[in-house]
Amino acid sequence: MESDAVRSSQLREMKRRATAVLAIVTGAFIALLVVGNAHSTLIAYALAAAEGSMVGGLADWFAVTALFRHPLGLPIPHTAIIRERKDQFGETLGAFVQENFLTAEVVAERIRAARISERVAVWLAIPANADRVAGGVLEGLVAVVDLVGDDDVHRLLHDEIERALRSIPFAPIAGRALLVGVDEGRHKPVVDGILKGAVTFLDEQREPLRARFGEASPWWLPGALEDRFFDRLIDGARMLLASVAADPDHELRAELDVRLRTLADRLQYEKDLAEKAEALVGDALASPDVRGWTRSLWTDLKTSLRLQVEDPASSTLRPRVAEAVVAIGGRLSDDAVLQARLSGAAESGVRYVATHHRSEISSLISATIARWDAQETSDKLELLLGRDLQFIRINGTVVGGLAGLAIHGFADVLR
Repeated sequence: MESDAVRSSQLREMKRRATAVLAIVTGAFIALLVVGNAHSTLIAYALAAAEGSMVGGLADWFAVTALFRHPLGLPIPHTAIIRERKDQFGETLGAFVQENFLTAEVVAERIRAARISERVAVWLAIPANADRVAGGVLEGLVAVVDLVGDDDVHRLLHDEIERALRSIPFAPIAGRALLVGVDEGRHKPVVDGILKGAVTFLDEQREPLRARFGEASPWWLPGALEDRFFDRLIDGARMLLASVAADPDHELRAELDVRLRTLADRLQYEKDLAEKAEALVGDALASPDVRGWTRSLWTDLKTSLRLQVEDPASSTLRPRVAEAVVAIGGRLSDDAVLQARLSGAAESGVRYVATHHRSEISSLISATIARWDAQETSDKLELLLGRDLQFIRINGTVVGGLAGLAIHGFADVLR
């Protein structure tokens, strides 16, 4: 696109050419008057042609100049038209666009001819374009995330998590899960781990436990007897736990299975136990730790999204979004029904805008032009159109000369 400096140079050059043509015919007219034979037919025709050229050139100079400024600086009425009538031109242009371009049928026909769905499908199926879309999506997400207040999101997130968890019947679900686990023996590794851990705990904490036992024993109990009681107690407990851990069919294991099944039934069918479970959930949700977790969840999400945008090379989300975009483009290319729906939606959208908002669009044009500086607008339009308008001056000079010849010839015929 040409710059204003280039247009200004071209405009000055064309003005010089048009003025030079007018000056030549004016010089020819003066020369004919001074040295020509007034009774010569040829001189008479040449004078008529020169007069017509001068009149045509001057008239077109006046007309072209009057569009942008007052000729010779004189405030002649109906001159400097663009500067004086800028706002009216804006309103007229807005109305013209509204009546001829923003009708629902015209815009819809243009949308149909553009074959938007097919072109979008082909464009999205190109990996480079899909990557650009993915980058735009992530940048949009970051912008939206930055606009949202952290406290509002945290409160909403915590409330939604709390609502979802409170709607879950934890006690019946836990009861059914426990019953299935016991029936399928899935609890046995857990029981084994607990028993072995208890044995290890007694071995490692024997002396600290002895000290605690001594602190709790009566003062009058002899130390030797106290140690003997403690050793018998710890050894007996260790032997029992070890034997249960080593024997999968131990009677205590069977008793534990019975009690676990009983607990599973109670969790499923006892209302009081279910209410206690719901109360425990409510207490957990109200704890500062859970609220801190929901807040950190939102903060971590924001940080992760920002890192995905700032470092595309190491982003893991951007390639996935790009793959999804390519898949969408491929599906759209192969699915004629989906293409028709997309085209129909686009057409409906532009019809709605053209029908309900055409006046706002046209007023945007007129309001934008109204904000422009009148002199600057005139100067810019002259740069844009003035070069071609200078050709009109040259053409007017030529056509005026031909008209002068024709009129003079017609007058001779009549004489």
